[in-house]
Amino acid sequence: MKFGVVLPFGDPRTASDIAQDAEQAGWDGFFVFEPVWGFDAWVALAAAAVRTERIRLGTMLSPLSRMRPWKLASETVSLDHLSGGRLILSVGLGAVETGFVAFGEVTDRRTRAELVDEGLEVLTGLWAGQPFRYEGQHYRIEPTGFFPPPPPVQRPRIPIWVVGAWPRPKSMARAVRFDGLLPNVFDADGKPRKATPEDVAAMRSFVADHHQDPGNFDIVVEGETPGDEPEALAEAGATWWLEVRWAGKASDEHLGRFRERVEQGPPTV
Repeated sequence: MKFGVVLPFGDPRTASDIAQDAEQAGWDGFFVFEPVWGFDAWVALAAAAVRTERIRLGTMLSPLSRMRPWKLASETVSLDHLSGGRLILSVGLGAVETGFVAFGEVTDRRTRAELVDEGLEVLTGLWAGQPFRYEGQHYRIEPTGFFPPPPPVQRPRIPIWVVGAWPRPKSMARAVRFDGLLPNVFDADGKPRKATPEDVAAMRSFVADHHQDPGNFDIVVEGETPGDEPEALAEAGATWWLEVRWAGKASDEHLGRFRERVEQGPPTV
């Protein structure tokens, strides 16, 4: 199992400082929140990239349903080159309570799912290089020769982790087309809950049946240590643990406690 930290808030300078702390403390990944309105995630990750050498970098997560996929393609290929191939891209429909309504973003779940599906096709198509043509319900793209960038450093592509609602087959089918699963687990009444080792084992079985290379597919779980224990989840098949300490309100006190936890290093499994 690999271990990452998710910065709950902070400007690019804070991100670069804590990313460096995380790398020195032995963490494997550093991730930042991508808001509708706030400090830009890609500026923060660029700042982190130039202060680090080893640690993987990424968003947690990019709400592709409200983004121009060609803009995200530009940001990701730029960060991948800047970091020497250390980017992981996490995508999902996004949480509407984070500002979608205030800024007039699409809130209908079905439409957002369509935008994510098409956005992923556009994103990976542009990464693959020109000529690229696409025609979907929401996006139409013609080939362009106007200074296209080179492909990403990583091959066959930048790894993509996708949110999947477990055990909903349609949502899971989207995730297993790519490189990793960020599971949202629901009980029989449709209420969200934490993933259990039994859930993770069932997800791993689903991946084995539906992914072309299940041995290279990540299952990403999150929690807070000490308290939550990642060991049983790792034994069940989870490959990444993300240390998350979301706060209802940004404060220096909360950020200080988070930084102390980062400096302690990842849990032992």
